[in-house]
Amino acid sequence: GAIASQMIEWLGVQEGCGFVTQHRVTNLTETESGWNVEISNLNDGTKIRNNTAFVFIGAGGGSLPLLQNSKIDEAKGLGGFPIGGQWLVSKSPKLVNQHTAKIYGMSPGAAPTMAVPHLDTRIIDGEKALLFGPYAAWTSKFLHQQGSYLDLPTSIRADNILSLIKIGVQNLPLVRYLIQQGSQSMNTRLKELKNFYPDACHKDWQLIDAGIRVQAIKKEDGDAGIVHFGTEVITNSNKNLSALLGASPGASVSTNIIIDILKKCFAKKLETKQCQENLLKMIPTCNEDLSLPHMAERQLQINKQSMQSLNLL
Repeated sequence: GAIASQMIEWLGVQEGCGFVTQHRVTNLTETESGWNVEISNLNDGTKIRNNTAFVFIGAGGGSLPLLQNSKIDEAKGLGGFPIGGQWLVSKSPKLVNQHTAKIYGMSPGAAPTMAVPHLDTRIIDGEKALLFGPYAAWTSKFLHQQGSYLDLPTSIRADNILSLIKIGVQNLPLVRYLIQQGSQSMNTRLKELKNFYPDACHKDWQLIDAGIRVQAIKKEDGDAGIVHFGTEVITNSNKNLSALLGASPGASVSTNIIIDILKKCFAKKLETKQCQENLLKMIPTCNEDLSLPHMAERQLQINKQSMQSLNLL
């Protein structure tokens, strides 16, 4: 959202950095020195090619097709299980001004972990709003806006078809749950909302489509068809490509994921004095274990500094 846009714009003006929008990577070919990347301009259809020593695939629902396209051995057996999402949204000032928190309920039955219902205050395009959900939904698309209903069928390979079949057979309650969620009437959705807000009225709420999460499916200990409702980081043996699959990581884990990738793929560079100094500037506690009992005071100090930076104190 807005924070991601600000961070990307800041990154784009840093030395040696840049970004483009309305472009999509369509092909990855490994070379002796790294990767050849084919990029399509979504406005006029023109294609360009770039060579790079390292590729990080963090394309949300578009990550699995690109990872499969790379043809690395580590991608064999991987599959994706897309789960759509919907929210009830209210921008009624009367309601919005009464609630400034995130309230969670209990996970209903076969619901995946990220479908735990909650009532949440959000700022959308500068306007305060209330969101309730998420409501899960069955879909075969990997991307909400630019995806295709052929995304799931075209991701099926000889090395992952058994995993996908097993997921379908052994997770029938989940499949039924997704179909039931997607076909609910507005009155049924409001009934669930009334568990949180008994006075909810149809006129104050509208249903919107949210993003799509492609849950990673992989073999584990020789067993096909394990659904991972968290995140999966795949790195090839040459350590020149890493991909992030699964649920979208929040701020609490995304930094740790990237640091792990840096340690795995750029170990020698991270040992240099300059890299260590830069890391400490960005993450003062990167070499500290704040979970240890004797680090409690340090933890409180960092928490206070963070809250001051966010103008919460």
